Amino acid sequence: MSAETPEDRFFRELGAAHAALRQAFARHAGLSAQRVRLLVRLHRAGETAHSDLRRVLGADGATVTRLVKELEADGLATRRLDPSDNRHTLAALTPAGARAAADLERRHQAYQEHLLAGVAPDERDAFLGTLARIRANLTAQEPPQ
Repeated sequence: MSAETPEDRFFRELGAAHAALRQAFARHAGLSAQRVRLLVRLHRAGETAHSDLRRVLGADGATVTRLVKELEADGLATRRLDPSDNRHTLAALTPAGARAAADLERRHQAYQEHLLAGVAPDERDAFLGTLARIRANLTAQEPPQ
């Protein structure tokens, strides 16, 4: 078996950091990652159709319905039929949900600042430039649609 290349190590570390980051704040906050994403999405976007939530969360309809019902049971969200098409359901935060989401965003900002402690601005900029270059290379590799 061949030895790990520097490229292998780079992408393994990047993937591992991404996987850890996706779950770390949710664990820190004591919530599921999907619940965090749902609260933040509703806070930023306002009333949102379940179909849009499915797309944003990358979850099936049953999962989105369960998550919204949980928020509703906790007094953090409301649901209603879309008045323009009653086949669709809309979800929105209650005032308590908006306060909880705003608090969550403040805590998330502090958490991000903690994670970046000791990382100089030029190091951040260099890393962002590297990520942008990788994404551009990916786009250039994709076949035309």
